[in-house]
Amino acid sequence: MLDAKKKMTIVALQGSVRPENNTGKALAVAKRFADEHLEVDLKIIDPTDLTLPLPGRGASEDANWIQSEVREADAIILATPEYHGSYSSVMKLLIDNLGFPSALKGKPIALLGVAGGRIGAIKALEHLRSVASHVGALVLPGPVSIANVRAKFDDDGKLLDEQVQSMIEQLLENLKDYTLRHTCPKNTLESFVRER
Repeated sequence: MLDAKKKMTIVALQGSVRPENNTGKALAVAKRFADEHLEVDLKIIDPTDLTLPLPGRGASEDANWIQSEVREADAIILATPEYHGSYSSVMKLLIDNLGFPSALKGKPIALLGVAGGRIGAIKALEHLRSVASHVGALVLPGPVSIANVRAKFDDDGKLLDEQVQSMIEQLLENLKDYTLRHTCPKNTLESFVRER
C-alpha cells in the first residue's frame, strides 16, 4: 500500500492548448471530484505556456519539470482531444518530452478522450493506449470517451451530462483503487517494471 501519511498524487497531462478547450473542461470536472470526494491531489499540467522542444532538440527546463512531476506521481491521466482520427500532436509532444526511458514507464495510467463527433475519441484512445503501453506504462482498462463534447458543457464550462460526470468519477475511482491495491512503498509494481 501507499504510505498512509502521504496523499496520493495523480498528474493529468492535458493534450490541448486551444483556448477554453474541452479537454481542460473535462479535467476540471475530474479535479473537482478528486478534491471533494477522493482525498487525492490531482495536478493538471496544461502545456499552453510551456517550452517543449521537438524530439532531437534536447530537453528544456519545462520538459525536465514535467518529467519530475510525472516520476513523483503515483498515477497519471492522459487526456486528449481526437484530431484527424488520433490523439493530438500536443499529447505526442508531451509524451516525447518525458525522457528515455519514459517517465511513464511503470506508472498506472488512465485515458480520457474528447471528440466533437458522435462516436467519440475511440481512435485517439486506441492509439494513445498503444503508445503508452509501448513506453512501459500500465494502461488501465475502461478509458473514458466523451462524444459530442461541445454539447456537454455550457458557456461557463459547467458539465451538463450526468452520465459523463459518472464516467469521469469512475475513471478516477478505478485509477485510485488500482494504485492503492497494486503499489506499496518498498516493492512497487512501478519499480519492478522500471528495473526489468
